Amino acid sequence: MIEENEQIQVRKKKLTALKERGVRTYANDFFPLHTAAELHQRFAAATTEELEKREETFSLAGRIMSLRYFGKAAFFHLQDRSGQIQVYVRQGDSPPEAVTLLKESLDVGDLVGVTGPVFRTRTGELTIKATTLRLLSKALRPLPEKWHGLQDVEVRYRQRYLDLIVNPQVRDTFRKRAKLTQLIRQFFIERDFLEVETPIMQSLAGGALAKPFITHHRTLDIDLYLRIAPELFLKRLIVSGVDRVFELGRNFRNEGISTKHNPEYTMLEFYQAYATYEHMMMLTEELLVFLAQELQGGSRLTYGEHEIDLTPPWRRLGMVEAVCEYAGLSAEEIEREDVVRAKARELGVLPYAAAPLGKVIEELFGAVVEPHLIQPTFVVSYPVEVSPLARRNDADPRFVDRFELYIAGRELANAFSELNDPEDQLQRFLEQLREREAGDEEAHALDEDYIRALEYGMPPTAGEGIGIDRLVMLFTNSPSIRDVILFPQMRPEKK
Repeated sequence: MIEENEQIQVRKKKLTALKERGVRTYANDFFPLHTAAELHQRFAAATTEELEKREETFSLAGRIMSLRYFGKAAFFHLQDRSGQIQVYVRQGDSPPEAVTLLKESLDVGDLVGVTGPVFRTRTGELTIKATTLRLLSKALRPLPEKWHGLQDVEVRYRQRYLDLIVNPQVRDTFRKRAKLTQLIRQFFIERDFLEVETPIMQSLAGGALAKPFITHHRTLDIDLYLRIAPELFLKRLIVSGVDRVFELGRNFRNEGISTKHNPEYTMLEFYQAYATYEHMMMLTEELLVFLAQELQGGSRLTYGEHEIDLTPPWRRLGMVEAVCEYAGLSAEEIEREDVVRAKARELGVLPYAAAPLGKVIEELFGAVVEPHLIQPTFVVSYPVEVSPLARRNDADPRFVDRFELYIAGRELANAFSELNDPEDQLQRFLEQLREREAGDEEAHALDEDYIRALEYGMPPTAGEGIGIDRLVMLFTNSPSIRDVILFPQMRPEKK
């Protein structure tokens, strides 16, 4: 078998021979007017006889994905952005220069332009009879072996361009992702939300509990942070009178990489004045059912070994009650800090030493409850210590009016009734500073300008963030976040 480097040398020799014959090897004057999918759709019901009577010719451009010779004839499949169609070249039926080009110079992977009429082969496959065949770009590297394709996960993520060439299901995933974001915009615009853009480089890393990436602006001579969330800027807009606002954009968090986490990811955040987190629950149910209907044709979908039913209303589960159930604690024991900390140590949950009780409960929840939440579940009543931007619950101020949405054992959304009391917000920020001093690197910074904005008056508001990458994972049945990000973060290749 010819080694890959030898195959590359063979292809380079073909390219040199073409140049020596005066052939334009990287032409830029062929303009396709049709696509493979367009022809398949147009002639799906046309008979062999009907096609033979047509005198129309068609022009397509794309990549050669397979190549078969049968004596004086050859067939190859051309792949463009819409799919594949077969092309036929035969000595006597096609121009001599097309036959010579295919026989002597073309390989699987080359980009070509084709012109000709359509017909059906004896097996019934719609095919273009080449009356023009042009080389547009020579592929110097061979594509992965036909029958096994590109299987190495590391190579697939690192060389996504190659993954998209040879794996149709990967192209379908990213088409569905694009459709999903278009539908989200449609959903919110129809409900009178304004789409905006807020800063990605920020002087304070705010809006979430996460560790930021730091950069430096030379002219201003200040450190800036890649945003961990757009929340505080969007709520400034609520103060300004923009009562319904949303943003689809990138967030950056300096955290681990896993099947659920990528340091750079896409987030949807939306805020509505004169609403509560209860309204956000209903809006979230509406949004996901709408997406399911448009993308799947119904409210049920398969994820891994589970069938997920998105039919509202969804289950609601208190965080403390959930931890009691799955960690084996009683209602009395969950109130005792020494018992909760002992249970955390027993289960290997080890937050920083000075972590408040609410933080320990949240960590226990992530370890023992989260994997069991397969069907859509709103987890409610979060401890105030882990919710510095959320409104306290009127009945029990130890907790806030907040929920997180879990589906298939994974968090998809986080929402709450917003804290609009500037004095309470200031005290929460100051408590976060104390948590930072105690060792919590993800504690929230003090944003004095945000306090000033609240002092001008923010209407009662509810807001929510939804991770788009995880949402795409759900709707494409993808096990890893890297499957739905075109270019996920990877370690540099070893030289």
